[in-house]
Amino acid sequence: MSAIDEGIVREYFEQNGFLVRQVRKYQVSARRKTGDEEIDLLVYNPSWQRGARKPDFFLFSNELPLVHRAMIAVKGWHTGVFTPNMLKSSPEIFRFLEDNVMKEATRFFPVAADSTSDEEGDPLTKILVLPSLPTQEPFRSQSVAMLKERGVDAIISFRSMLLDLIEKTEINRNYGKSDTLQVIRILKNYDLLKDAQLDLLPERSIVGVRKTKGG
Repeated sequence: MSAIDEGIVREYFEQNGFLVRQVRKYQVSARRKTGDEEIDLLVYNPSWQRGARKPDFFLFSNELPLVHRAMIAVKGWHTGVFTPNMLKSSPEIFRFLEDNVMKEATRFFPVAADSTSDEEGDPLTKILVLPSLPTQEPFRSQSVAMLKERGVDAIISFRSMLLDLIEKTEINRNYGKSDTLQVIRILKNYDLLKDAQLDLLPERSIVGVRKTKGG
C-alpha cells in the first residue's frame, strides 16, 4: 500500500469528523505481517450516537455518522476489480479479519470502566477500501456475498472517497498541511478536476460502477 492510498483514506475520514490513527509507519515485504501490521488505519467517531443502526455494506459519506469505531484495510490495487476469482485467489485480502488481528485492533479501543453495556457490546466495524467491484451479475453479487461471508462489514471505493474530497476541497484555501488536498485544489484551480456534483453519476448508491443506458 502506498502512502498516497492511505493519505486519501485518512483525509476522507478526517473530513467527515473522524479521529484517525496510523498503527505503523513502515512497510512489510519480506515476511508475513504480524497481527498489528495487518491494520492500516483505525478510526473513531466522537459524534457517534448510542443506539444508532448499523451502517450499510456500501459505505458512503451519508452513512459514516453510523460508524462508531472501525478497523480499515486499504487495498489500493487501482488496476484491479475485486471479482470472485480474485477474492478466491488472494487470501491476503482477508488477513485483517483474522482473530489475532482483531485482538490487536481491539487493544487500541479499551473499554472505559464507566462505559455502558451498549459500548461494551459495540464491535469494531471492519471496513475494506478497494478500487471497484464487478459491474455485471452474477459476479457482482457473488463478490459481495464472499466479502460478507468472510466477515467484512462494509466497503468503500476509492472513487467514492475521491468524489467526496473533490467536492469539499475549495480552490481559495491553501491546504499546506495536506499534500492530498493541496494537489486536488491545484487540479481544480486549473480546471483539471470538476466538482463532484458536476460529474453526474446515477450510481452514487453503487460502489465504483457507472450505469450504462438502460442498465
